[in-house]
Parts: sequence; structure tokens; C-alpha cells
Amino acid sequence: MAYLGTLADSVLGISPLAFPWARWVAFLLLGLGFLLRLWATFHFYAHSMRVISLVPQSTLITSGPYGFSRNPLYLGGNVFIFFGAALLLKSPTALVGTALHLPLVNEFIRREERQLEQAFGDEWRSYKTRVRRWL
Repeated sequence: MAYLGTLADSVLGISPLAFPWARWVAFLLLGLGFLLRLWATFHFYAHSMRVISLVPQSTLITSGPYGFSRNPLYLGGNVFIFFGAALLLKSPTALVGTALHLPLVNEFIRREERQLEQAFGDEWRSYKTRVRRWL
């Protein structure tokens, strides 16, 4: 997304971002996103599950990063890493593109949540009331 944003910036003649703190915020977001995704992935594999799977998962994970966000993989990747990369590459278009894609990701998550509710019932509903979708 960030790379495509820089290409669009170039084609559209949009100037790069010029915030003096952007580089530091970018590294912070990239680092947090990477660590969050790593932590969430570890929890998947610790429960004998795969992060990418075409079959429904058999366990509802509610510990580790899933104790404060129902979607730490999306939060780490689609929010922290995408925004961090856009800032690192100084792309206004990538920042806007990242912000615009989040409602689409949210709809994808809602579809997954309906599947989780069907699969886990009251356990899911209880978890959903305790832990927020994003943060």
C-alpha cells in the first residue's frame, strides 16, 4: 500500500510529507505492528492453529494479545504497519489509502465474527463483551 501510494504521489504530483517526527513515528508503528503480529501468531501456533487457514478454527483464543484486542493481527498489520510504512515513505496517498481501507477490513472482520458466533456461541458472546474489536 505504501509503495503504491508513493507511485500515485509521483503520478499525481503530490509532495512527500515533511513532518520532522514522521520517521520516528513510522519506526515506532512498524516495530509495534511487527511485534504485535508476532505475538498474535505465536498464540495461534501455541494453540495448534494456523494464522492462514481455509478451514474454520477449532479454538477461540482469548489470551495474550487477544485479551486486549479481538483482532491483533489486523491491528498490527493493517493499522500499525500500513500507517508506519506510509509515514516512512512519506506518502500522503498511502496514508489516505490506509485510512480508506480500514472500513473494508472492519466489514471483513464483522463477517468473521458472525462465523465465530455460530461456531462458539455463548463463549464468543462473552468474549466479545469483554474485549474490543480493535483497541
